[in-house]
Amino acid sequence: MKSWHTFAICAYKESPYLEDCIRSIKKQAVSSEVILVTSTSCDYIKNLCIRYAIPYYINNGEIGITQDWNFAYQRADTPVVTIAHQDDIYFREYTRQMKKMFQYAKMPLIFFSNYYEIRNDKIVKNNLLLNIKRLMLLPLQMKCLQHSIFVRRRILSFGSPICCPSVAFFKPNLPETVFSNHFRTNEDWEAWEMLSRRQGQFLYCKKPLVAHRIHRDSETMAAIQDGGRSKEDIEMYRKFWWGGVAVLLSKCYKKSEDINRI
Repeated sequence: MKSWHTFAICAYKESPYLEDCIRSIKKQAVSSEVILVTSTSCDYIKNLCIRYAIPYYINNGEIGITQDWNFAYQRADTPVVTIAHQDDIYFREYTRQMKKMFQYAKMPLIFFSNYYEIRNDKIVKNNLLLNIKRLMLLPLQMKCLQHSIFVRRRILSFGSPICCPSVAFFKPNLPETVFSNHFRTNEDWEAWEMLSRRQGQFLYCKKPLVAHRIHRDSETMAAIQDGGRSKEDIEMYRKFWWGGVAVLLSKCYKKSEDINRI
């Protein structure tokens, strides 16, 4: 069946990695619906959609990352949707593992997985930042803790270890709008913080099912370079901690940003 899940690809301008992303989605072990949304319509994107028979939607409203993500979320007609990032790769078992975990969940909110990085066109399976995130997520490997609001909020209170492109949303249990138009780079962390307050399960698969690309042209990299990321980190930490603790944690978190510099 193709009616249970949608990959909603968010495309921006002429990314040289978009076709690789599409191919990885088309090669999934369990097939899904696939759509593409963009606020930067161009022949390059349109021709790829024609080549791979992908429905194509243009966001003519307010433009921005979160606006495009919310537009993609709302255009998907299936109960489950993955907002696919154009630069990233989805391994063949992504949909199979995700569907399996959703089928056995009592009240799923989101599914997400472990991941690798792509740096300079090479797969990176381990580095300090990846290992720290995996350590943070260890509690959610236990099914009995996946419904715990306390556990997920304690995890998020130290940073955001959830790989955004790996997340699949179970729409019947979620609000109509998931992302707020507030941050440049912490819009996903802000969304997980909001969803962490809800009754339901955060389903985590310890198998790496996504390869997330790190490159100089990303908005995250730009925010790290100009210092904007640090201000957003402090604001996020203040959702969990008081005063100086938030500032101290943001300084520790900033050290991880050095790993992302390429």
